[in-house]
Amino acid sequence: MTEKENTPPADEPKATAPDESAATTPADAGDASDAEAAAPASPPKKTPKPRKPKAGDKTTIEPKPSGAPPDGHWWWGTGRRKTAVARVRIRPGDGKFLVNKKAHDIYFTEDRDRADLLNVLDKTNTTGSLDVHVNVQGGGYMGQAGAIVLGLARALRRYDERLEPILRSNAFLSRDPRKVERKKYGQRGARRKFQFSKR
Repeated sequence: MTEKENTPPADEPKATAPDESAATTPADAGDASDAEAAAPASPPKKTPKPRKPKAGDKTTIEPKPSGAPPDGHWWWGTGRRKTAVARVRIRPGDGKFLVNKKAHDIYFTEDRDRADLLNVLDKTNTTGSLDVHVNVQGGGYMGQAGAIVLGLARALRRYDERLEPILRSNAFLSRDPRKVERKKYGQRGARRKFQFSKR
């Protein structure tokens, strides 16, 4: 008999050894169902992280002095905006807010400036519980109001360190670096040129 007669036809499948990994016994199937029943149905839930305060949030803590004031009477903060410099002092009291020995609503005639000052106290939940005394000089009313906001925020941070996150999230502790650009020589202003006529 020749070798061609010994080879099986192409249509017949070749006999292969039984795959041990594919074969499962009823006992194995029972073990698998027990393992599925023992496994938890869903992964454990993660505990949510505490949310960071946003710009519109208001603090719910009751501000308290974190220590004695450095000079024994006041907590200080200095703020600057444009050419204005404000020196702010705070202490526990009945809510007086004096700017250059005048009530803040008399010193500042614009509602915008008054709202900016009171916004700091409102967001930190200190309205009516602190006396604020401010000495401010230089600049105009809007620059002075910006300087007072920064000085008041710095004083509140020294008064109670727990207020820092809410002060930062509302950008009260950020120094505004914008100033009027200086005039350039040979020009009418900072960018304005003198009129030029070709003919």
